Amino acid sequence: MADQFLVPDDLAAHGLEFIPDGLVAAVGRSRTVRFMNSRAEQITGLGADDVLGQDIRTALPLQDLSGDSWWDVADPWGGLQTRTGHRERLLILPSGRELLVTAKYIRPGRGEPVRSVVVGLRDAEGRRRAEQESSALLTAVAHELRSPLTGVKGFSSTLLRNWDRFTDDQKRFMLETIEADADRVSRLITELLDTSRIGTGRLTVHAQPLEVLPRLEAQVARRVAAGGDRSRFEVTVAPEAQTLWADPDRFEQVLTNLVDNAVRYGRGRVRMAVHRSSWDGPAAADLTVADEGDGIAPEHREVVFSRFWQAGAKHGTGLGLYLVRGLVAAHGGEVVAEDAPGGGALLRATFPDGG
Repeated sequence: MADQFLVPDDLAAHGLEFIPDGLVAAVGRSRTVRFMNSRAEQITGLGADDVLGQDIRTALPLQDLSGDSWWDVADPWGGLQTRTGHRERLLILPSGRELLVTAKYIRPGRGEPVRSVVVGLRDAEGRRRAEQESSALLTAVAHELRSPLTGVKGFSSTLLRNWDRFTDDQKRFMLETIEADADRVSRLITELLDTSRIGTGRLTVHAQPLEVLPRLEAQVARRVAAGGDRSRFEVTVAPEAQTLWADPDRFEQVLTNLVDNAVRYGRGRVRMAVHRSSWDGPAAADLTVADEGDGIAPEHREVVFSRFWQAGAKHGTGLGLYLVRGLVAAHGGEVVAEDAPGGGALLRATFPDGG
């Protein structure tokens, strides 16, 4: 009876094919593999026909990061009789495949010898990609922070050491530059916090009627003050769309990120416009920002709103349009990418009326 194992019946076996994890089960003192689902085959690159009936230690030669056999280290059949399994660990196959492995030890009773071992397998590639994304984000954030902080440090140090040497106009210029760089740092921190809130569903907005023309014109004024060409920006607000419903701060974030995207990735004139529309029936207002660049390829019109997406070797965190979609969705609307009428990309953010 020691080598007996309740092999999953057809119904259970078919059910195990739907789970996202790989499963391998070995029974008895002979450690014979009696079950392997197709997901385990995909993750390990091993065929069930070659694994079933074999000693699991030979069929699935898992190693830790030091190159030692995990089976020798864990010793499921010969270790302490109080153990019920192992938590997830990163292990490696001789082929080089990295797996996230958990194990469950099945005993007929408390303190009894292990009758069977069920091993759960997950592909470590997903976690590796997540780690790479986190590393890329940290690198991008460090780069984005370094530039304004260098400016703040440089101008503040210069002012402190040589205050009496500068004219009032020179002092004002340096202080305005420090303020602008501090605003960049503050904005980046806000975006990172909002990214976390969107991911956890905790982002909140407080919509109210907003006059949009002054906000669009203020956006242009800031761009010009930062050295932009005034003739590159065009603002149009339809007479019936002077007011829309949005959270003032969140609307400013949406507008700024859309214009940043047009300036960074587009060419030619940047056109900001607001006009009336509808959203799933009720009245709404559309904020559109268009450029005259190459546009966004149809196959990229969804992926541009994903986290960390960047086109080419441009600088930035890759969070701008992800934040735009999350912020607009929090208002009950949507944002889409389209072709601009004269060529280039057009991003349309729809804000439903509130009240």
